[in-house]
Amino acid sequence: MIKKLSFFLCLTFAGVGALQAQEAKTCFVNMPDSLSPLLSAVNRADFIDFLESKMKAEVTNTFGGKSEMTELSPDYIRVKLTEQSTWQMKLLPVNDSTKMICTISTVCAPACDSHINFYTTAWKELPALSYLSTLPAINDFIAEAPDSVDIYEYQEACRQADFLLMKADFSDKDSKLTFTFTTPDYMEKEAAEKLKPFLRRPVIYVWQEGKFMVP
Repeated sequence: MIKKLSFFLCLTFAGVGALQAQEAKTCFVNMPDSLSPLLSAVNRADFIDFLESKMKAEVTNTFGGKSEMTELSPDYIRVKLTEQSTWQMKLLPVNDSTKMICTISTVCAPACDSHINFYTTAWKELPALSYLSTLPAINDFIAEAPDSVDIYEYQEACRQADFLLMKADFSDKDSKLTFTFTTPDYMEKEAAEKLKPFLRRPVIYVWQEGKFMVP
């Protein structure tokens, strides 16, 4: 009877340990320093301690500047690395017992642009094309010319948007991934105003069947 109880307790603790190992904060603290040159292991642990103590989670990073963790949940983390850059992490379910990590690194100079990476919970990099096969194209953000608009005026407005920049963001409440068109932020103000009437809403992807897809 005692052996059975001991075996049951071992299984229980092992299960709890596995669940904790797949929490965002655990993965974040265990992230290799090579993937986090601005934040040391101590910085990352301090972020968690500060937020869990209901304190402002601000640290002095390895470059001597200030970084702040602004959001922390069981599956989501957001860090303001510098005044011009942010980093987000989301835990995504692969199946009932396994999760994977997706990160977004965003730099704004001044227009924001994002880069997305995928990893196992042990921080082994995964091929991004397997989980996000198609990124939005510039035509996904610019509507076709309505009949009421001068076609030359429309073409001139679109011509100014000759370089695709977009900002990616995770939802803190679900598994949505939103892409916002930021090319107008680097354009001349007058050109951006001419393009504005033709802009579509941000493009939203949803995590389904182990990959991000447009619903």
